[in-house]
Amino acid sequence: MSRVVWITGLSGAGKSTLATAVTERLRAQGDAVVMLDGDQLREVFGAVANSAGNHGREGRLALAMQYAHLCQVIARQGLTVVIATISLFREVHEWNRANLPGYFEVYLRVPLDELRRRDPKGIYKRFAAGEISNVAGLDLAIDEPLAADWVVEFDPARSLTCLVAELLDQIH
Repeated sequence: MSRVVWITGLSGAGKSTLATAVTERLRAQGDAVVMLDGDQLREVFGAVANSAGNHGREGRLALAMQYAHLCQVIARQGLTVVIATISLFREVHEWNRANLPGYFEVYLRVPLDELRRRDPKGIYKRFAAGEISNVAGLDLAIDEPLAADWVVEFDPARSLTCLVAELLDQIH
């Protein structure tokens, strides 16, 4: 069954962690799954991602659309795609819903204070120090999903195991 599970949220929200755990569970159930991670995709599409001046809205939107098209190609082959990416652009969400088979959008909504506390890549610290700019949710405007299939509000009491089980219930 072709489907795309699009997990989005700001940096540090737990997208990759959730995507990895869901992918492992789906594979254990015998599903053919491809997991895509925004950080790894930026390496693959490096020439575009790293070109000068391409960290603003236009460059990020172009990358997000490349991710969406890649998901479409993979899903059309009968696979489940689980993707973890910020890609918080209304245009992308709308295109995905219209063009991706079995599209299911997950939005991990985590308060900025918690994201700053986690800060696994040091992005928020580097932004505060003035070392970087164009950080999604800070000086780069984002579009929160208007029609996410599942919005996960931050709750420190909810375990990853619980979130995985809830997501699998939602997509089956």
